[in-house]
Amino acid sequence: MKTILLYFLLIFCIQLTTSQNNIPLNDTNWNIQAQSYELKRYKGKDAIYIDRGSLLLKDTKFLNGTIEFDMYLKEERTYPGVFFRADKDFNNGELWFVRTHLSGLEDCNQAAPATNGITPFQFYFGPKYSFAYDFNYDDWTHVKIIVNDDKAQVFLDYSEKPNLSWNLFHEPKAGGLMIRGSRLPIYIADVKVDINNYELIDFNPIENDPVDGLIQEWEVSDMFEEKLLLDPSKLETVVDNRKWGRKIFLEEGAAANISRVQVLRDGTSGETVFAKIKIHSDKDQIKLFNFGYSDRVVAILNGEAIYKGNNGWRTRDYRYLGTIGLFDGIYLNLKKGENTLLMAVSESFGGWLITGKFDDYNNIKILN
Repeated sequence: MKTILLYFLLIFCIQLTTSQNNIPLNDTNWNIQAQSYELKRYKGKDAIYIDRGSLLLKDTKFLNGTIEFDMYLKEERTYPGVFFRADKDFNNGELWFVRTHLSGLEDCNQAAPATNGITPFQFYFGPKYSFAYDFNYDDWTHVKIIVNDDKAQVFLDYSEKPNLSWNLFHEPKAGGLMIRGSRLPIYIADVKVDINNYELIDFNPIENDPVDGLIQEWEVSDMFEEKLLLDPSKLETVVDNRKWGRKIFLEEGAAANISRVQVLRDGTSGETVFAKIKIHSDKDQIKLFNFGYSDRVVAILNGEAIYKGNNGWRTRDYRYLGTIGLFDGIYLNLKKGENTLLMAVSESFGGWLITGKFDDYNNIKILN
């Protein structure tokens, strides 16, 4: 009996250590994926130096709980953070990360999902998913993330109140946990994962007002190479060779996310799909169509290319994020009867998105 009691006491202590104490920064507990790394004492802490890489927690599926760690920030462009509830290949899951070079600005951090390998920060932006914060450069920054079912909060530098509360993007499902480094070396220390502590504090997420009149759904083609659009005289062949049948729907009252149905880097060539709507017009008329996209687009009405644009990251100035919005417009020369509008949307990174609306819907109807 005494032996059995000692056994269960040992098991309890092991579980308590796993759920509440620091997880040692070594390759026993972590799959360290980096160009190089070094375990060392740094600025008063036992830390790991990661050069262009991340830490993946071994043999653990995270669903709810508290994630804490310290990161040593410098005033340079890099994007460290945390990736949790990830699938096997870390193509889908939940993220929060910082933009270390944007201290004090409203987009110096970001909550976003990973969806089929894309992190659409060009979609999930603004005070609903980020907050202004002054980083302490050349010092340790403490991060605490509380996750509870479909909700999460972040607390920086031992704040008693959450800096950000947000609703998570994917169905709650246990998955992988990554402390993410970035494009430059960084020090990480004092990583804790407590699966028993998931109580939220003052959960009051910000809600965005939806945009009225947006197209609710788009039909999406299979993926093809963007270069096929270079010769407008061959558009008919490109369109005829497509496969159809998948649909994407308006999200956040703002846009539709193509990466819901199409994996960008799936081993096949291409970075472009057609997003299609059909418009019935009661008469021959010209209608203004306001739209947004990410990253690049060619608009084709009834087989004729009528617009080409680029809304990618840093394409319009060095700070431009390429966020989605109704920033462009075209006048559609609609014929009486059925019209087909194709938006050939190409993606590099940051969000594969399409949205649009007419100024008015008098004498037209969307046939979806």
